[in-house]
Amino acid sequence: MTLPSPPSPERASPGDPPLKVAYIVSRFPKVTETFVLYELLELERLGVAVEVFPLLRQREAVQHAEAAGLVSRAHYEPFLSWEILGAIGHYLWRRPGVFLRTVATVLARTIASPNFFFGALATLPKTTRFARVMEQSGVDHVHSHFANHPALAAFVVHRLTGIPYSFTAHGSDLHVDQTALDLKLGDAAFAVTVSAYNRQFVLDRVGRDLGRKMVVLHCGVDAGLLAPSEGGGNGEFRILCVAALREVKGHRHLIEACRLLAQRGMPFRCELVGDGPLAGALRKQVRDAGLEGRVVLRGALPRHGVVECMRRASVVVQPSAPDREGRREGIPVALMEAMSVGLPVVTSRLSGIPELVEDGASGLLTEPGDARGIAEALEKLAASPELRARLGRRGRERVLADFDLRRSVGELARMFRQRGAPLPEEKGVPVPSPST
Repeated sequence: MTLPSPPSPERASPGDPPLKVAYIVSRFPKVTETFVLYELLELERLGVAVEVFPLLRQREAVQHAEAAGLVSRAHYEPFLSWEILGAIGHYLWRRPGVFLRTVATVLARTIASPNFFFGALATLPKTTRFARVMEQSGVDHVHSHFANHPALAAFVVHRLTGIPYSFTAHGSDLHVDQTALDLKLGDAAFAVTVSAYNRQFVLDRVGRDLGRKMVVLHCGVDAGLLAPSEGGGNGEFRILCVAALREVKGHRHLIEACRLLAQRGMPFRCELVGDGPLAGALRKQVRDAGLEGRVVLRGALPRHGVVECMRRASVVVQPSAPDREGRREGIPVALMEAMSVGLPVVTSRLSGIPELVEDGASGLLTEPGDARGIAEALEKLAASPELRARLGRRGRERVLADFDLRRSVGELARMFRQRGAPLPEEKGVPVPSPST
């Protein structure tokens, strides 16, 4: 079945003024944060001038090729420099009251959280430099990815310059620590969250008045580039998981499910694509389970390598589970990519994931941490090529309908231009208009 590609959002019309947007991010480039990279690239395709201001420079062995242009012109700053001291001096001389009140507000509102307080203390000087550069270069709007330190930096820039700002909240940046969330949301033109689950989470903590500024706008993937895959690995049942090797991704539950499958005599091969602090522990778990050669840790791969792995896979598993500190997923982009190429997915009934995956219709859901449930879902898929094909078709339809990159970034660009003008209601789920 050939599915139509979704309509692309229109570019800015010739009569529209040029729009210059500054992005504040935690680290850049980061191989696991493709949603930031491809959002930036799509904005550029739409004619928006984008500048990137990372709080930290990420240095990784693997980097997506598409990031090179943005990295070459990103505004990396040390924690202290003569330029930073000059920016501080500028605001102390020109707007001393505003500068001192902003610093006092940030430190007073974060003192209860050591993570936020010391993070703010470390990044306030370079954020002041960001503000000066943005002011001098004529930035129209500031957007930050993540509701924690990047959103706080955007708040500081706004207070020092008056440039309006917004931020996107994803998962762990929102769920673990809500320090100063009301402050950041109060000054924002609007805020975006990737799921209705997250929006309700915010409403429960800041109230409906402030919560009205938060709108639901799903992350998306380029479904046109990610064409449907035949999958199957020439008859071999191939399981794929693409995720950073961190506790919140739940790899240990997938490895345990693989142990159960091997115990039952089911033939399979499982590949884990990604890197992270749990690599050693997961390799040990694989050895202890006697799964060497059947469960393989591939390390981090660039995007084209991930896509090739998906084209060989029979199923993608994303066994997300909350970690000990309360971190949890938003909606994993790797799931959207897998569904876009027509693969069936097995994932957790957690956070905003059920907004993407409908159990039994566009994928299979299990309870977080339920290795036995994962094994049973994989057995069911291995036994039925027809079920795999049906779930794959429906999964791609779901992505095309509501998780398309061009549609979501086009809407975000419109909101940048209109400072968060009301969004339409989508499929009966009210999307609130930000208050002015």
